[in-house]
Amino acid sequence: MPRTLDLADHATRDDLRIYLERLLRAGRDEARLIVRDSLLAVFGCTQAPEDLMDTAPVVLVLRSFALSRPVDQPLDLVVPARALLDRLARMGIVGLRLDLPDAEVTAAWAGVLPPAGEWRAEGVIDAASLRGVAEEGMRRITETLPDSPGDPVVRRVRRAVWGTEIAPGLPAAVAFAAESMGFLGSDEPVRLTGTRTWRRLATPRGEVLVRTGPRTRPGAVG
Repeated sequence: MPRTLDLADHATRDDLRIYLERLLRAGRDEARLIVRDSLLAVFGCTQAPEDLMDTAPVVLVLRSFALSRPVDQPLDLVVPARALLDRLARMGIVGLRLDLPDAEVTAAWAGVLPPAGEWRAEGVIDAASLRGVAEEGMRRITETLPDSPGDPVVRRVRRAVWGTEIAPGLPAAVAFAAESMGFLGSDEPVRLTGTRTWRRLATPRGEVLVRTGPRTRPGAVG
């Protein structure tokens, strides 16, 4: 398994750094790295069930980054996002060779990823509408939380706010993920596609994927 990756250029390196910084602020501590040929796909998670009784959907984010040359063999591992950021910092101003963290971790959300194919078009969503949902959700959370709330209270309030459906099968959590990860930087329509158990919001800046559970009406937006 390759332990170093040659990033395509300095813009790619900076984009990866910003993506990981946003992920650590908005999501879980882990990142799943998948490398095929000359492309590095970095999955993160902004929401996942806390335990077996938690019904919150899994919300993933994805950005892909170009490499300057293909890897000798495919790579798939889960690492601490902070460790990957530290390796980027060690590269200095001009470095492009990224040393991968030695330590791998486990994360329940990383056990199942969306399929590579079989996605069907389901329309578009206005980026400004998603941004509005995210801003309203963050406002509601701020207003609802008491002073010095404990973790259970914070989780309960966030689950209630981000679990609200903004369209059939789409929780508000996808809007939060898209906005907090910087995927809604323009007013271009956000493309919506789906499979039987996944929905995907795609912009030129990245993708948000939510695992929804089986739907019984193929082709429906719900």
